[in-house]
Amino acid sequence: MRISAFSKAVIAPIAIDRTMTVFEWIELARSLPADGLEMHSGFFWDTSPDGVDRVGDAVRDAGFEIPILCASPDFTHPDADQRAREFDLEVEMIGITARLGGAGSTCRVLSGQAHPEVSIDQGLMWASDAISRLIPIAREHNVTLAIQNHYKASTWKHPDFARRKEVFLRLLDLLPDREYFGVQFDPSNAIFAGEDSAGFLSLVIDRVVSMRASDRYLAPGAELESLRQADGTVGHSPLLLHGVIGQGLNDYDRIFTTLVEAGYDGWISVEDGVNGMDEMRASIDFLLGARGKYFGGSTANRVRGLELVRSAHRASVSD
Repeated sequence: MRISAFSKAVIAPIAIDRTMTVFEWIELARSLPADGLEMHSGFFWDTSPDGVDRVGDAVRDAGFEIPILCASPDFTHPDADQRAREFDLEVEMIGITARLGGAGSTCRVLSGQAHPEVSIDQGLMWASDAISRLIPIAREHNVTLAIQNHYKASTWKHPDFARRKEVFLRLLDLLPDREYFGVQFDPSNAIFAGEDSAGFLSLVIDRVVSMRASDRYLAPGAELESLRQADGTVGHSPLLLHGVIGQGLNDYDRIFTTLVEAGYDGWISVEDGVNGMDEMRASIDFLLGARGKYFGGSTANRVRGLELVRSAHRASVSD
């Protein structure tokens, strides 16, 4: 298992407000004990080959790889011209993924937004058609497309079309390719969807090709059941707070055990940093501990891993 870092705190400043550059984020990340940095489609202000290469050179100079690119296509948009533009943008992101990460790297793909005027059957048809046409392009670049169990992108008006388990699983059934297409599992997004995250993983583990790791915990006095919406999801409630991995609602013992039993040994990208870099480092430390405990390694690594896992557990209990 290898660890990548993805700071949720820098997405808006870089991709939306443009008050920060991707190069500033790379410099901030130098001190993190990770193997790679996950990139976001909005980090590339210049998508020319030279512009992309400058980002890649900066990441490698900082000592990281780029295993994953986070893209957010909207293939369920009611306007056909917009769907075509979303498709072309995803093709561009596949090319950037290959240029930065090389063979075997992963590019995220989504179904799209839950536009109120689009039915489930129509959305499934549009999303599955677009992704099925992308898979041969990914194959040409030796890139794996990974659809994430997702709730809502920061630039979207509506939640994800396939945020609910039953819709997500129906979409997977329409896309049987297992060589260049799979699942990017996100345990916290499973919670947003109103699911037990480890239980959700067990349903898709045979398709998992990459993973996000984050954690959420309830604000004092809040109850998870009280946050449920009419469709059964929980959503991005202000009472569901972001925190250090291993100290929240996700049962990482079950999650890691499921991954190991299935033979998964790929990238896990830490999505943290909302509350500062100290929490990001603590989350990466937790993943380092999990790597030693669950995924093998030298005796020294396993001992260090157990120490980190126990430390995180003690912090959780003390809270």
